[in-house]
Amino acid sequence: MKGESSITYLCSKGKPSMKNTILSFFLLSTCLLLLSCGETGKVHRLKYKKISGETMGTTYNITYSDTLDRDLKPSIDELLVAINQEVSTYIDTSVISQFNQTGLDFPLEGNLYASIYQKTKDHHFRHNFGFAKEVFRTSKGAFDPTVMPLVNYWGFGYTEKRAVTDIDSVLVDSLMAMVGFDKIQYRNSGGVNKLVKANAGIQLDFSALAKGYGVDEVGRLLEKKGVKNFLVEIGGEVVCKGKNKRKEWWTIGINTPEEKAQLQDIFSSIILKNKAMATSGNYRNYYKVGETSYAHTINPNTGFPEKSTLLSVTVLAESCILADAYATAFMVLGLEKSLELAEELEGLEAYLIYSGAEGELLSKSTSGMENFLD
Repeated sequence: MKGESSITYLCSKGKPSMKNTILSFFLLSTCLLLLSCGETGKVHRLKYKKISGETMGTTYNITYSDTLDRDLKPSIDELLVAINQEVSTYIDTSVISQFNQTGLDFPLEGNLYASIYQKTKDHHFRHNFGFAKEVFRTSKGAFDPTVMPLVNYWGFGYTEKRAVTDIDSVLVDSLMAMVGFDKIQYRNSGGVNKLVKANAGIQLDFSALAKGYGVDEVGRLLEKKGVKNFLVEIGGEVVCKGKNKRKEWWTIGINTPEEKAQLQDIFSSIILKNKAMATSGNYRNYYKVGETSYAHTINPNTGFPEKSTLLSVTVLAESCILADAYATAFMVLGLEKSLELAEELEGLEAYLIYSGAEGELLSKSTSGMENFLD
């Protein structure tokens, strides 16, 4: 799983110096996160715990309040392991790897569109697939998880990491024949649920939404445990519910989208009021061949890394999986088309940072985004 994003958690009193953006989220210490705004000696009724770990090729950081003072890390780790076993292309035995290795027909244990609460051995895979289908449709193909063969070709996938120094346009064209989410159909034949590929070489890559899905699932686990105030972050994708220890909304800093920017450099900050947030960008996960830069966002319509003035996209939504997927789709669509689509989507806001004519950093956002900017 890719893990290039980063977030800076901020206190909601006092704005940071306004010059910067997001893509990797840097966690401040628990002391800074919870105590630096106001009197540190004040007694609080709720106990806030902080846990961290590794998952999906990146890290996770979770802060939550619990009147029972429980250590929920074992339950969270168990959940994240189960998700990885289904949607990680870096695990040969995962469900998605089995799909990628199989021929034309791939059997499913459950109905593809079963309730999110129906647990089967392919539960997490099925729901990533379903959400991906939704964003593929609404983005008119800008978000397409079947770009996996191209991601591998350009050196950003689960195969050997390498720069492409001699582009083989004929090979790129041949790989494009295996791209297209509409080339995978769901069918029920003889009581057996299955996914049917139009081409045996079609592969899936859920790295553009799986971290967001993991964030949602951890948040759902915390809510089932009775936790009402929490912040869950995996590789920069975030969901916040309730308030922090200061009884204030969680505030997230958007880092500057520049190669040499420090993680503490803040372009803007966003107040998350029971919302999920995800960011995508190309300014860190890329390589150069001569004077040409190749970024990890692959355009499924061209087969090549996408190039535009758009540097970073931050999306707010009700679920982190949708925020995660649309952030990637918008990087493909570019500035104006992204803003147009974001305005049409109910419950979704977007904050886009782009390079001006003189190389300066500029931003545009959806009309409702101002309600979340600090």
